[in-house]
Amino acid sequence: MAGLARWKTKFDPFPFGEMSDQTGGADCPGDRLGFRPRIPLKKERRSLWNAFIQPISSRVTTEPLQPETTLTDDERRPIRFGILGTGRITRRLVADLQSTAGASVTAIASRTSERARWYADSYGIANAVSGYAELIARDDVDAVYVALPPSLHAEWMIASAAAGKHVLCEKPLATTSQATQEMSDACAKARVHWLDATAWLHHDRTDMFRQWLSGATVPQGEADFRLGSLRHVSSAVSFFNPFQSGDHRQDAALGGGCLLDLGWYAAGILRLANDGLPLTVNAQSVMRGGVPYRVTAIMNFPNDVSATMSCAFDTATRKWFEIAGEEASIVCDDFTRPWPDKPARGWVHEASGKVHPFSCECHQEHNMISRLIGWINATEQDEQLWDSPSPPWESYHRQALETQRMLEAMETSMTTGQTVTL
Repeated sequence: MAGLARWKTKFDPFPFGEMSDQTGGADCPGDRLGFRPRIPLKKERRSLWNAFIQPISSRVTTEPLQPETTLTDDERRPIRFGILGTGRITRRLVADLQSTAGASVTAIASRTSERARWYADSYGIANAVSGYAELIARDDVDAVYVALPPSLHAEWMIASAAAGKHVLCEKPLATTSQATQEMSDACAKARVHWLDATAWLHHDRTDMFRQWLSGATVPQGEADFRLGSLRHVSSAVSFFNPFQSGDHRQDAALGGGCLLDLGWYAAGILRLANDGLPLTVNAQSVMRGGVPYRVTAIMNFPNDVSATMSCAFDTATRKWFEIAGEEASIVCDDFTRPWPDKPARGWVHEASGKVHPFSCECHQEHNMISRLIGWINATEQDEQLWDSPSPPWESYHRQALETQRMLEAMETSMTTGQTVTL
């Protein structure tokens, strides 16, 4: 019992980061403060290009990642965020927004004025708003964080774009791939930025993964080696914990179920590793209350790469993946968010059986918010950057849009019992 008690004191009520608020426990933002984001931005157009517009994939080198230039206060316009939604999911990112340099939270909206006021008072937000439309019409809001159930994401992201607001939208981006494309198109038409709040994509460690997948050397002491050609990717994301009454993840009409909630992570790493969509998808599910509680899927990607994934609401906490190449493999057991009180970690396995641990520390939520702020500032200083041939937001948009397509293909396969071709 003593061991169990010690485990409980360290239990993270948000093991998957930005979306996993299933326990309903109070969030403690104190341990998330004190990190200064690294936002590269210069006044000259070429520096703007190098810092924001050049895709990450084109900057992959065999050298270790170098720290980026920190933006000075004189070079940055602070971005004022308004928040749509006052569910448990909101708690973590409010603290992250308030503790990211260059960001502030000026207003929060709920369906009732009482709930909005309670959140505003609890988190030191100046303005409590009753109703989402009123918030997106405010002049003191530059960007909107959409923290609503998935079924409402499309409506309010499109409305925010029409109001000229940039958008940070919770995952899953929507409930269908058609909706995600319409959301993206609406933002492009309004020339506002959007980003899905998938924080692990912005961790420094994920940049390491991108480099290694692009053929860069994996430095491990004196033994530098490469992964070799990619052959297989596996992922698993799950938790076992009873839901509170009324949780949207138990309601199919609101976009509930483990596929959209946790499958977004599990499918996302498969898509990132392969830099694209699978050729075929076959998925099965265990249903409960009209929503998938456990999903397993098998996929085939181009270049003879195979993949498997699992996500579940009825299985012990898992947030791992394995990327297997011809010469080595990478194993990571915390890719959505590091375990409490531990740095982000992983292991490189050589073909000989030698195992090399590695770790990397940064604040992934701050990096995510800083990236969005950087895009906003860059295009405000030079509008021609909107028409850049390969802006950095393009790769993040592709990641989100194609992850949604993968989830939709899995849902179709689960429903029909057939293999789906993309």
